[in-house]
Amino acid sequence: MNRSWWTTAVAVLLTAIMLFPVYWMVNVSLTRRESIRRGDLLPFDFTTEHYAVVVREQLPYLGTSLLVGLGTVLVTLLVAAPASFALAKLAVPGRRLLNFALIVAQMVPAVVMSLGFYSIYSRIGVLNTVPGLILADSTIAVPFAVMLVTAFMTGIPRELMQAAQLDGASAWRTFRSVVLPMSRNSMITAALFAFLWAWSDFLFASTLDREGGSLRPITMGIYNYIGAQNQEWGPMMATAVVASIPAAALLVVAQKYIAAGVTAGAVKD
Repeated sequence: MNRSWWTTAVAVLLTAIMLFPVYWMVNVSLTRRESIRRGDLLPFDFTTEHYAVVVREQLPYLGTSLLVGLGTVLVTLLVAAPASFALAKLAVPGRRLLNFALIVAQMVPAVVMSLGFYSIYSRIGVLNTVPGLILADSTIAVPFAVMLVTAFMTGIPRELMQAAQLDGASAWRTFRSVVLPMSRNSMITAALFAFLWAWSDFLFASTLDREGGSLRPITMGIYNYIGAQNQEWGPMMATAVVASIPAAALLVVAQKYIAAGVTAGAVKD
């Protein structure tokens, strides 16, 4: 009993420490500008004017982030689903080499990739565009998604595929009607991670979409409040709170799918 109480107390303390930055972000966003520097633990000088600034100035950036996030999810799933099926169930030459390449792709620093993208984009004319940003973010999400979904599809019994083939289904029909429905959890997990990566991306946005105007994502919108001599802490924190809501909501809604998706393929019968 004492041990249980002690571990619970430590868990609560560590959770409070980890969540304190989130609380401080909300606290500052509800405090008047002239009172922020006092560092009160509670928003005694309460105001919602910073959120009014967010609604007035940041909605275009939020819309762009939503568009980039959904576009990244679409590209990721369109590439990852058939690629995972091929690696898991089809006799693809060099499958081990491809799996190794997926691991290596995730080790390449994003800053190196951003420099390469900048050089290519400036030549083909997609710099400071939403499609260019979607493509760049997808290069981060696709390798992870392929590895995750492949692990799940590998565990699908071959007898199900053979039964579909005996009924006259082609490989494409088997993939579409049998494998995809059974891979729902892993697909949702891959889509969620792809969206979160695109939603929170700053490196690609600041490199490839810096001059995109209102078509820049919300991470660049927050950056507008950081000046050389002054920082608008209230609007900055209010924007961060608003930008955190979609990600938090998705995590809560998709929690059970994530738990099933990330453990897919971990246990074999």
